[in-house]
Amino acid sequence: MKRFFALLDALRQTPLRTPLALILGALMPFGLAPYNAWPVALLALALLANLLEQSSARRSAWLHYMFGAGLWLHGSSWLLVSMHDYGNTSWPVSLLMLAVVALVMALLFVPGGWLYGRLKLWRLNWLALPALLVLGEWLRSWLLTGFPWLMTGYGFIDTPLSGWAPLMGIYGVSLAAGISAVALLSILRHGKAAPGAIIAIALTWLVGGLLAPISWTTINKEAPVSVSLVQGNIPQESKWALEWRDKTTAIYQDLSKSEWGRDLVIWPEAAIPQFAHEARDLLADLDYEAIKAGSAFVTGIPYATWNNDRTEILFYNSIMASGDGLGIYHKQQLVPIGEYIPFEKWIRGTIPFFDLPMSSFTWGPAEQGPLLIKGRTLAPFICYEIAYPSLVQRLSNVDYLVTVSNDGWFGHSIGPAQHFQMVRMRAKETGRYIVRATNNGVTAFIDPQGHVVSQAPSFTRTVLRGEIYPAHGLTPWQRTGVWPVLLLCVLLLLVSWQRSVRLGRSSDKTGQ
Repeated sequence: MKRFFALLDALRQTPLRTPLALILGALMPFGLAPYNAWPVALLALALLANLLEQSSARRSAWLHYMFGAGLWLHGSSWLLVSMHDYGNTSWPVSLLMLAVVALVMALLFVPGGWLYGRLKLWRLNWLALPALLVLGEWLRSWLLTGFPWLMTGYGFIDTPLSGWAPLMGIYGVSLAAGISAVALLSILRHGKAAPGAIIAIALTWLVGGLLAPISWTTINKEAPVSVSLVQGNIPQESKWALEWRDKTTAIYQDLSKSEWGRDLVIWPEAAIPQFAHEARDLLADLDYEAIKAGSAFVTGIPYATWNNDRTEILFYNSIMASGDGLGIYHKQQLVPIGEYIPFEKWIRGTIPFFDLPMSSFTWGPAEQGPLLIKGRTLAPFICYEIAYPSLVQRLSNVDYLVTVSNDGWFGHSIGPAQHFQMVRMRAKETGRYIVRATNNGVTAFIDPQGHVVSQAPSFTRTVLRGEIYPAHGLTPWQRTGVWPVLLLCVLLLLVSWQRSVRLGRSSDKTGQ
């Protein structure tokens, strides 16, 4: 072990530290779905902490940046499928754009890295580094509309650390994982001389394990709702083709014929490939079928309407309920490029990927009520929105959650598995059943513990049937949101800084 750490210390003093930081970042997504090799993420974080020891502010900022670049180059590689396969963009340009995304997202690692080196927080790295990484995850969940992907904690949904989710959300799980990783490094290096690290790693896993089976909400098992999730598996390249419009709706109608009479029938995001006002006859027919059978019907559909002074038409990506259901919801968190074009005036049309169909949607209002389904409340989230922890926390005081999506843009890449893992974490955080209806997968029922009750095979045309139950009460995360874990991270940084100052003074006295 001594030789191992001697080698690591030697690498820290060579130019190899830069590519090593990049590689460690690229290892992090192996801890997430579909790989689910969470020990790899722990190892990568531990080695990063070792690489950062004794680093100046400038070097620490640079190594953090390279770590972030590696994380996003690998973790968001599914963007290549969207850009090349469905965005008609050449491979060289697609790779260049992926690199740009990674290098831009990595900038969010720089402030924390600089602070880490400037305050010499590596002297108590098992507290400071995880706190900075979690603050960075929170920052990228909202800055410039947010890109809340690749959070460390998602990989631990099936471990004892998931017990922290109902208390502090995904950020609490990420913090527990980070402390575990860096504390383990400290234990291996210092042994019994690191009592704080030993206690920390024991508490994060032991307390997490004790918390994991707790039901923070009450599930009414006497009020089941039978649900049918319809997966049309419409080819993504044909999704918005005019000649496929009637064929698409016919496929969904045919799959649903045997489902009327169930309590709730759900079609996925934009299952009806035309605006609601253009599909009045179809919607009337579906409403009639649902009412006749006593079913509620929910579908994703684009929606167009005038603004308040009727000077502009607004286009929404929406989900609506009919039959024995009521309500419409307009998507609040839009996907950059896919649903709106940042700096549209300048970049629209420069390459095919910036001219995708249905990429000029309007942001839905922040305050929207839930859908009503047979007298119960259902909080709807459209695709990308389920990735926003605080958005789901704010809107989840309902009986059940539903998310509709179309991950066809990602093909057979790692994207759909990452997305689905986030859905599971939202169920654990909120203590509620989540149903997920998609075009081609992953369509599933998820229980309040984040466990997959049933799942349809991807890339098949099918219907998945199951039951959900209403939940009452709120988890601590739903009550308080992100602020407790943010305050905890700040406290850990203050403790680390004070410890660093004391050790610095001791070093100065020893040197004299």
